[in-house]
Amino acid sequence: PAILLLVVQSLLFLAPIPAAAASQVERAIQIMNESGRRVEVHWIHPDTGEMVLQSTPDILHGATFALNSWVGHAFEVRELPAKKTGVCGGEDEVCRVDHFTVNSNQDQVLIVEEGIEAVHTDSKTIAAKSAANLLDDCKSTAKKMLAANPDSAISILEGLSTCVQKGVAQEIEKANEEIAFQAEIRKGMGDLIENYTCADETMNTTAAKRTERWMGREVDVMIDRPASRIHVIKNFLTRDECDAVEEAAKPILHDATVANGSGGSKLSESRKAKQAGVKVRWEKEEDGDLIARLSRRVYDYVNHVLPFDIEENGQEDLMSIQYFGRGPGDEAPDRYMPHCDGDCTGLEFKPGNRMATIVMYCDTPEVGGATRFRNSNIHIKPEQYGATFFSYIDPESMKMDSGFTEHSGCPVVEGEKKIVTQWVRLGVDDENPWNSFNTLGVKYSDAADQ
Repeated sequence: PAILLLVVQSLLFLAPIPAAAASQVERAIQIMNESGRRVEVHWIHPDTGEMVLQSTPDILHGATFALNSWVGHAFEVRELPAKKTGVCGGEDEVCRVDHFTVNSNQDQVLIVEEGIEAVHTDSKTIAAKSAANLLDDCKSTAKKMLAANPDSAISILEGLSTCVQKGVAQEIEKANEEIAFQAEIRKGMGDLIENYTCADETMNTTAAKRTERWMGREVDVMIDRPASRIHVIKNFLTRDECDAVEEAAKPILHDATVANGSGGSKLSESRKAKQAGVKVRWEKEEDGDLIARLSRRVYDYVNHVLPFDIEENGQEDLMSIQYFGRGPGDEAPDRYMPHCDGDCTGLEFKPGNRMATIVMYCDTPEVGGATRFRNSNIHIKPEQYGATFFSYIDPESMKMDSGFTEHSGCPVVEGEKKIVTQWVRLGVDDENPWNSFNTLGVKYSDAADQ
């Protein structure tokens, strides 16, 4: 039939994908531990067979470990004995192992499944799976089209299957490689211009894609991707609310910390500020408590944007954060280097983790202090009493942002920058509060049992 001929002819013109070099090519790989056990990853020396530990600390169940390596390098995933019993889960309590080798494909993810089975996926395997799904649809359609000519149906279907599977897989792989290449370029450019944009005081807030209204407030929508939303809200909070938060934070202000990579926190030169967690007294909400009123507005806006019906139970405290300018000659100004508030690897969401943030500006500095999303080329010059909202989860696929909401706080040069931040989690409640999870997104109780 004519339609079948057109499909085959169009597929014949698909360009082949050049093979990637098999050596001296660097690749990043995300390792997700879904095995229910603690594991560690060792590089296998190609000449001596020596095992070199790569994962420090251990990779807990539910945690993700980022590994940078080279095409052709081989690794061993090794089960560790449970902390409580001191034994492994294999036959005769033997610690189980599996192996994988880094290939030349993009977007490599290794999932350590139950039984310590290493399942390796990448751009090509994802493309092949997509092609197989498309092929099923093509077969179904072709059967109906060829019903009038059953004698040649089998040979035509087989030829169509081979052609479609090969051609579509190549096209999908080509698209995935292009996306990965563009993402690498985008992040590199963002890194280069970070300091220039922070230093340019003439740079105003990036123009919005569109403007909406919410509860009488103007909302500038900067990005509206499924897993990456950035909004700027004018007049989100009041002076009285700012003063109430600052007064509650004053006795407990301390140096700000960052995640230390092993589930805890640490001081870091990448984040210089003072901070204090402020508990919301929800029992006083009906009495007009200013902090409770502000916090309720935060959750109302989150639920306006995202379909999760988030409640306050189990959520993190409001965070009062203060940056102080010490003049243009300060060699170590208060700032926050580029970072993600949650997971921004594009992987599956882990229940109980952060998925949205709202930053509210109480006092803005005379010089400096902009919020910058470098991978999205979004520059936000803070306005007093305004707010910046951003979410980093796709509500449909439940996949996380792939770096578009990575952001930084430019150095505060002159004046003070005082903000109130709420990090919003999904999957917490009174029985599973935010502080039952470590900074890797793993419950402390689960980590203790591994």
